[in-house]
Amino acid sequence: MSQINFSKTARQVIKVERQAIDEITQYIDESFEAGCETIFNCIGRTIVIGMGKSGHIGNKIAATFASTGTPAFFVHPGEASHGDLGMITKEDVVLLISNSGETSEILSIIPVIKRIGAKTIAMTGNSHSTIAKLADVHLCIAVSKEACPLGLAPTASTTATLVMGDALAVALLEARGFTADDFALSHPGGALGKRLLLTIDDIMHKGAEVPVVTVQDTVKAALFEMSAKGLGMTAVINSESRLCGIFTDGDLRRIIEQRIDLHNALISEVMTKSCATVHANILAAEALNIMETKRINGLIVIDDNHYPIGALNTQDLLRAGVL
Repeated sequence: MSQINFSKTARQVIKVERQAIDEITQYIDESFEAGCETIFNCIGRTIVIGMGKSGHIGNKIAATFASTGTPAFFVHPGEASHGDLGMITKEDVVLLISNSGETSEILSIIPVIKRIGAKTIAMTGNSHSTIAKLADVHLCIAVSKEACPLGLAPTASTTATLVMGDALAVALLEARGFTADDFALSHPGGALGKRLLLTIDDIMHKGAEVPVVTVQDTVKAALFEMSAKGLGMTAVINSESRLCGIFTDGDLRRIIEQRIDLHNALISEVMTKSCATVHANILAAEALNIMETKRINGLIVIDDNHYPIGALNTQDLLRAGVL
């Protein structure tokens, strides 16, 4: 075991696979454009088919398509010949993945796919293969060698296939004008969904939880309000109950250094008048961006009439999984 250099082998694998990615760049050509246009103009779904390791990669490509604006799913070629071909319609595009281009399970179903009337795109490492010739569009993914020293286990070739699939998906995403909001619709779960879908209204403190003092109140009263609500700040309102400023922990440190009388000084004399505010309907992710850009720890939420209706701080974003 002491004579085995695992790190050296790993670096060699990465070198070979990096080279494979460089090699397939030459195949981003007219055929790639034709493949993108075929999928872009498809009114049905993109069905990805592959066997063995190509099937595993195909599963991931289908998932990437589906989450970036191209409706897609994976069909196993073995299952396809036993009923799953019924999932394919003439409005669909079928992406056939085979490094050799001669996978028997795929070859056996191509005549049926052709009869259905679906468009076909082949992704193979051999432009002269049977699958490549039978397809409407061929995307070459040929690599000079596998990372496997035996030249047998699909390694560099599967990496090249995955990269080509990502290239298709992202090119189509941009062509469709796919946005973060569109992405969120297919990713509502987990931290990603929270970051993209939560609005300020979902996480802000409301009603009696919102720290508020008036311009006639003293700094001492503001400190009591801040301590009671625990957000490290308080909104300051005028006689019409509209927001006119904010007082934060940072402001407190500043006036302590200035030796201002906390018991008698009015909050209107020491508050920050030009404070950042947000509306309740914006995304929590936008609020996070505002706080990071302005280097602040909290925000007051206002309505269209400038009345304070909520408040939140970085801890609220952290608890919600946005930060």
